[in-house]
Amino acid sequence: MFIKTLNCFGRHRRRTAPQNSSRNELFAPPLHSRINGWSLPLHGFQLVAWLIYCFMAIVGFGVYIPLLPAPWSFAAYALIGTAFVLHLVTHVVAVTIDPADVSVRRRKDYSSPMPVFDNTKHQHVIDNLHCTLCEVDVGPKAKHCSTCNKCIADFDHHCKWLNNCVGGRNYWFFFVTISSAVIGMILLVLVVLFVFIEHYVNPSVLRTSPQFQTVKGNNTWLVFLPAAPLETGSISLLALAFITILLALAALLLLCHLLCFHIYLLSQGISTYEYIVQKRQTPNPKEKEQVPPPLPSNGATAQSLGPLESPVNCDAPVSSRSCTFKLEDRGQTSSRLPEPICAEMEEVSGERHLDYSSKSPTQMIPGEPVMSLPMGWNPSGIEKPQAPGQSVVKPAEGRPIVQDPLGSSIMDAAVVHQQLMTDAQTQAKEQMP
Repeated sequence: MFIKTLNCFGRHRRRTAPQNSSRNELFAPPLHSRINGWSLPLHGFQLVAWLIYCFMAIVGFGVYIPLLPAPWSFAAYALIGTAFVLHLVTHVVAVTIDPADVSVRRRKDYSSPMPVFDNTKHQHVIDNLHCTLCEVDVGPKAKHCSTCNKCIADFDHHCKWLNNCVGGRNYWFFFVTISSAVIGMILLVLVVLFVFIEHYVNPSVLRTSPQFQTVKGNNTWLVFLPAAPLETGSISLLALAFITILLALAALLLLCHLLCFHIYLLSQGISTYEYIVQKRQTPNPKEKEQVPPPLPSNGATAQSLGPLESPVNCDAPVSSRSCTFKLEDRGQTSSRLPEPICAEMEEVSGERHLDYSSKSPTQMIPGEPVMSLPMGWNPSGIEKPQAPGQSVVKPAEGRPIVQDPLGSSIMDAAVVHQQLMTDAQTQAKEQMP
């Protein structure tokens, strides 16, 4: 008998996490802490940001700005050039700065491996302003970034476009980087739109450069003026303008949203991390318990509710030793009365009642009699056996009492009247020969 073992093409077994395991048991953190945004591995968003910047700089300063007339071209070079240079400098500085806490930077021990966080010994990474991973004391607003694997001073967020954390040391460089990118992109879009429109309206306005005197035909255009003129067609110029505008508008959508968000954070005096924490702690309005609207009470307000003496039958066979009160036009409210309360009830005029001297769940309705059903009254006419030791309290003379079969209650006047009429008719039929 041969037993054949399947190898499944040599693939490794899938790893399954235990029920109560932490994430650190499955995914190992980086062996070393990252110094800044130039530390490997580089993020894909970081490469995309630099590619977009290079594309806009080449297209703007090499193709479209040289086509502007003399007064406007100088202004475009000055304004757009300032915005692009400022963005380049602040972008490089924001990526290069090490935003770590001062205690972490004093150690300068990025070569040694970072210890693994053990949640069995410490509940949090930072406990009492001491980081258990960096093994240093940190500031009150410092947070341990899991991506950079170090504590960041005045932590705001980890920016994937910079591939670096944004903290107190490089926050303003990050803010100027976004602002300069927005300004430069808006000005460049205006220049490209001007060239695109004038190409159809008045092409001669765009052909004022001396190099165009040697070009034959209006469909031939020059790019990379004035250093290295290169001839191209009209279709290529317009297609490149269309691509540039679409890419610039997409970048502006993200940059303007980010810039407005950080302007809001500065006005509130909070960081991105604090904003996220506040949003998580704020309950969702949909999850809040809906408070039922106040029910009508025949013109009486809640303040007008006074003390009420409600007849309660402690000896009635009610389930779970609970007494049910039916409020007129108010639904049904259950009030549990334990045995000690029922034992202390006083017997007045041959019947037992409970006096609610404080707030009562029922209300006295002016002009309507408050009555309870007789304790011995049975609407079905079938005698029920009494429990041992149970006494039946007779109603006081001259006072009509109506009792609900489910327990003592204050019933509607119309219902009470109908029940009394039915009882009278039944007794009349029994007395008839």
